[in-house]
This record gives sequence, C-alpha cells and structure tokens, in this order.
Amino acid sequence: MSVDADQLLEQAMKGDTSSLAKLLELCAPKVRPRIEGRISPAHRSSLDADDVMQVTYVEAVMRLSRFKGGGASGFLAWLTRMAENNLIDAIRSLEAARRPDPSRRVANAGGTSGSVVALIDLLSGTMTTPSRHAAKDEAASHLDRALSSLPKDYEKVVRLFDLEGLEMTEVAHRLGKSEGAAYMLRARAHDRLREAMGPAAKFFSQAP
Repeated sequence: MSVDADQLLEQAMKGDTSSLAKLLELCAPKVRPRIEGRISPAHRSSLDADDVMQVTYVEAVMRLSRFKGGGASGFLAWLTRMAENNLIDAIRSLEAARRPDPSRRVANAGGTSGSVVALIDLLSGTMTTPSRHAAKDEAASHLDRALSSLPKDYEKVVRLFDLEGLEMTEVAHRLGKSEGAAYMLRARAHDRLREAMGPAAKFFSQAP
C-alpha cells in the first residue's frame, strides 16, 4: 500500500468519510479478486463478488472504530478478512437453505410477539422454556429500536425474513439484491443486533 493510503487511513480514522471512501476504492482491486476466485460455479447464480464487496464496505464504515492499527497494509488485511467472512456466511446460508431447518425460522412462532421472543433467543443462542416468560412488550420495543438503528437493508432483511416469514428469494427481490447478498445482510444484521440488544436474559424472568 502507498503512502497516500496511509494518509487516507489517518484522515478516515478522524472521521473523514471522503478519505474512507477513497481508501476503500484503493483497496478494492486487491480484495475483490480474492473473493471472486473463491465463489464456485454452483453459487455464481446466487452470489457474486460485488455482493460481497458492497456488504463489506458497509461493515467497514460501521466498524472502523474497531480497527486497531497496522497502517494501510493492516487495514487491507482487516478488510480482506471481513470480505472473506462475509463470503463464508453467504455460502453457508445458501447451502443451509437447500436443507431447511425449521429451528432457523422464527416467524409465526405464536404471532408477532412470539416471533420477537424467538428472534431474541436466536440472536443470543438461548432457547426459552415453558418455565420462563417474556416481557414481550419490552422485548418488542427494544428490538424495534435496535432494528431502526441499523442500516436500512439490514433492518429490512430481518423484518421481512425473520419476523414476517417471507422466503429469502422474495426478500432478495424486495431488496433488489441477490439471494446470497440478502443472506450476508442478515448475518451482519444479527451481529449488530446482538451488540445493540445485549443478553436476552434481561427480557425474560422465571415464571411465578
């Protein structure tokens, strides 16, 4: 990476969005070929490198404060890992969609409030039991606020797929994205929701 890249990174870390955009543009020709070469022919109808890069750019903007240094070369490595992780998530989701697991879906689990509870369980890796009850109104309100804080495409994919129960092909159509891109958006949206909402335990208590 060039000295110019280091200067762009320095300005980007200070909040200059124009410098960050230029830095991402500079990195893209180095990251994109690595991603493109890892997409098998079996997945090319549902996913392409541009899908991966677009989600990665969004994540880079949102997560820049967590970049810990190493200069422009470190930023390039960080961006590449992020893109590779996005690709892995997309491929795993596409493969899983071919063998659906009912436990992965949360919509229609006792209506809207049931969907909210089930989504919180999914995000936290827990499973509510009959011995517990949810502060459903509080959970729904907190989830709605957390969703509203996300980038619009992140919010839409969760609302449409997880809460309304649409098939991902329809969700992707509504977003104007490929199916693979929609799965990537969902994976990253779940990550950001976990951070925004904290542990599920705060919404549940033991039933009397």
